[in-house]
Amino acid sequence: MIEELIEVARAAMGRAYCPYSKFHVGAALESADEAVFSGCNVENASFGGTICAERTALVSAVAAGHRTFRRILIMSDADDPVAPCGFCRQMLAEFGTDLEVISVGAKGGRRTWRLTELLPEAFTGADFMEDA
Repeated sequence: MIEELIEVARAAMGRAYCPYSKFHVGAALESADEAVFSGCNVENASFGGTICAERTALVSAVAAGHRTFRRILIMSDADDPVAPCGFCRQMLAEFGTDLEVISVGAKGGRRTWRLTELLPEAFTGADFMEDA
């Protein structure tokens, strides 16, 4: 499954819209039932309107009715693997902090974390909702 996720993320990375940063990122998010959702970064001249590849994949999955995820694979054109930004970490944590996060760099290097490692003591709905 990891190789499939790499191919999905690579294809998404090729569709990135990043005229400002020139930093291409693709993501492949695997749901608990093995459906895969891709995303790429989409930049905006206002910068605040930019959305990362991880959040694009997450929003697509949620829009398709998925709420439980196994792993996300991130691929970028940076030489070394990169971790998701803080905003993406927080968005992913909304759906579970035990998510496996795999990053692949342009030179083929890989890093793997659990979201709990990248966002310890995450703030989630469970902090204020009784049935979250």
